Amino acid sequence: MNITEFQKTILQGIPQELPEPQPYDSNVNHAPVRKDILSSEEKKLALKNALRYFPACHHPVLAKEFADELKKYGRIYMYRFRPRYPMFARHIDEYPHRSKQAASIMLMIQNNLNPAVAQHPHELIIYGGNGAIFQNWAQYLLTMQYLATMTDEQTLVMYSGHPMGLFPSHKDAPRVVVSNGMVIPNYSKPDDWERFNALGVSQYGQMTAGSYMYIGPQGIVHGTTITVLNAGRIHSKDGLAGKVFVTSGLGGMSGAQPKASVIAGAIGVVAEINPKAARTRYEQGWVDEIYTDLDQLIVRIEKARVAKEAVSLAYQGNIVDLWEKFVKEKVKVELGSDQTSLHNPYAGGYYPVGLTFEQSKEMMAKEPERFQREVHQSLIRQVAAINTMAERGMYFWDYGNAFLLEASRAGADVMQPDGNFRYPSYVQDIMGPMCFDYGFGPFRWVCTSGKPEDLQVTDRLAAGVLEDMLKTAPDEIHQQLEDNLRWIKAAEGNRLVVGSQARILYADCEGRTRIAEAFNNAIGDGRITAPVVLGRDHHDVSGTDSPYRETSNIYDGSQFTADMAIQNVIGDAFRGATWVSIHNGGGVGWGEVINGGFGMMIDGSADADRHIRTMLYWDVNNGISRRSWARNDGAMFAIRRAMELNPNLKVTLPNIPDDELLKELF
Repeated sequence: MNITEFQKTILQGIPQELPEPQPYDSNVNHAPVRKDILSSEEKKLALKNALRYFPACHHPVLAKEFADELKKYGRIYMYRFRPRYPMFARHIDEYPHRSKQAASIMLMIQNNLNPAVAQHPHELIIYGGNGAIFQNWAQYLLTMQYLATMTDEQTLVMYSGHPMGLFPSHKDAPRVVVSNGMVIPNYSKPDDWERFNALGVSQYGQMTAGSYMYIGPQGIVHGTTITVLNAGRIHSKDGLAGKVFVTSGLGGMSGAQPKASVIAGAIGVVAEINPKAARTRYEQGWVDEIYTDLDQLIVRIEKARVAKEAVSLAYQGNIVDLWEKFVKEKVKVELGSDQTSLHNPYAGGYYPVGLTFEQSKEMMAKEPERFQREVHQSLIRQVAAINTMAERGMYFWDYGNAFLLEASRAGADVMQPDGNFRYPSYVQDIMGPMCFDYGFGPFRWVCTSGKPEDLQVTDRLAAGVLEDMLKTAPDEIHQQLEDNLRWIKAAEGNRLVVGSQARILYADCEGRTRIAEAFNNAIGDGRITAPVVLGRDHHDVSGTDSPYRETSNIYDGSQFTADMAIQNVIGDAFRGATWVSIHNGGGVGWGEVINGGFGMMIDGSADADRHIRTMLYWDVNNGISRRSWARNDGAMFAIRRAMELNPNLKVTLPNIPDDELLKELF
């Protein structure tokens, strides 16, 4: 299909004539069948909700078809309307548009849905088992049509994947405002999500899936690398060479773990039950070797240990079998974690021991209560093995995937007598005090030209900024800058790009602003040939309120509040973001977190420079201020420094009472 046909297809939105049905492609990684949760009357309502996208003349055909999808898959995806054109991020100028900003959003949407990026592309699931960009293909088609026809004085409003419409605004307003899963709090249990999603009225946007900012597993490679490096510094003083890091999951996000282990210099051992997922990471070059025999795997681990080899080894099998084998054979493991999608334990996020992959998929759809019991028993066994390994000296941390939370709900031995978890969240021990409190978080960008040459220019510019910052940076942030300078210099050689020409690094407010300004200048003078989209993972200093992950190192009792994430999005919206998003749900589960995110297109203009300086400043310092008020030492240092550098910033600082005084009172 040539570009003219592509543009015409985008502009037509939902076609007036029904396209031919498409065969189910068994070569694609599909979402598991969702459980049958709707009553008969609710199923009729789900059909009515789906049919409202189409003229009545098509209802007799589509009603039966959508009913069949609902019966077979538990959801209405509208497979018939899946685009025939290849799905990938094109050059920004190839999109039909009246607003360049809107064209950049179209590019990001298509990058999310690229089969090389998305976990279940035909079901519009980007990662995490249920992290969706849209609920169905009609929403995609209509959204792309709106983006192609809108101007810089309109804003597209998105309700959980549904494009509510274009509304008059102004050029400094966001082009798109996204909300996902924002249900009334008392209706935010897992079964509520299943019901609302099956009805077609709400979706789980994860973090960067439903906000168009996912760049493939590169983002989590970087975060995992920084985490493992710092875990090694804390718990393996002589470095990670010859040390073993054991974890599980090779899916959309967790698939980054073997690559990160090697970059950090460790022996990465990752269990994965899905053969397709393991094979994908192997073919991608992110897993060095795959094993199905645990005895052979142990021999290989010991060989790598002696040679101090940085290597990634996948075990194609169940993580519980792996942990229990290591316990039995007394395999030494220095670092351990888990990154299966336990925020979604009963619908494809976790596969219990004793069942094959296919048996699990069948049971979760047909016998959900039995499957839930199997998950609970598996988690009990997994935790028992981990506890034994920890007693032998392994440092284990929760990776913010609700592992400890769901294990506790299953009755596993993960609680201490004081009611706290036996193991820390990685934010509590590592990323919070070392990065988030100082304003360091996952800043990312995408070159809308799709040219590797442009990405190379951005890498050099970012490295130059970090090198310059290191000359005058205070001691408190030297290590963070050095780690990220090393990362960005090695990024191209590590072959991290999947889908769009994108990059990520951890930077603070000064770093993000200076890097963005360097990009904007380079676009203006032609060194970068097309606009750049700036963004971040919501897994950051300011965008996310999550008591078991991003804000787990907040100890003033406010970790269960969500003011920060809401304020983040409001502030970004009127300071120059191209689009903003707010979500219920994320990597720790529906009802467990509120995420705020943004995207910003910069084009070399003075307006872009103004937005960079105002929006990025708020986006970081909002979070540092909250963390400072919670009495976090690093954040108090960072916000005082920020106020010294900008007299217009005045933040309420905490007064610290004497603990001995309080002891006398209670």
